[in-house]
Amino acid sequence: MLPLFPLNMVLFPGVIMPLYVFEDRYRSLVRDLIALPPESTREFGVVAIKVGYEVGEKGVQTIQRTGCAALVTEVTAHPDGTFEILVVGRRRFHVESVDPTAEYLRAEVKWLPDTDGEDDAGLTAAATTARELFGTYRDRVQELRGEDVLDGPTPTDPVDLSYTLAAALVLSLAERQALLETQGVVGRLRLGGQLMRAELRAIKAIPSLPATSMARTQWSPN
Repeated sequence: MLPLFPLNMVLFPGVIMPLYVFEDRYRSLVRDLIALPPESTREFGVVAIKVGYEVGEKGVQTIQRTGCAALVTEVTAHPDGTFEILVVGRRRFHVESVDPTAEYLRAEVKWLPDTDGEDDAGLTAAATTARELFGTYRDRVQELRGEDVLDGPTPTDPVDLSYTLAAALVLSLAERQALLETQGVVGRLRLGGQLMRAELRAIKAIPSLPATSMARTQWSPN
């Protein structure tokens, strides 16, 4: 079963995410991963919280059923028992069933494919359109915010590009979840394009429009 880490955010394949782990149940999760044999894959699932909170007495009530596996690449343990970890998104999954009896959630999951049988010509055309639009989007946001939305060059591979756009755009949690759930690369690229065009129209209408929480997205092909 895959350990689950519910958060108020969405992780995408290839995206690098730092996490500060302080709750007892998730400290246990990290300790369990550290205790695995050296050749083991230290992986857990990140799922967005649908109802509830990351911390507190009530905590998580329900979770989204589509999430992304996170591979732990770095762990820093602190004397107070907390951890700082660095993870990279690996692959999407759908939660089939949840075991709530352990200290932290575990789930039986079905791994979801990146592509949906799209032909190369369709993928190339969709990627070219999305990449050109993202270039305009990056320039416009950088002009207004003084900060790029992506750390490094824009990926050229259609699959990598679809996930990078999903992570780098200034979006709501619901919009990010919709992108994660979208089947097929062309579908994700097209939806990303629609969201970019909407944001560019909003920026044009109200140049001082405040963005949602935005940080420079780091992406890794590994």
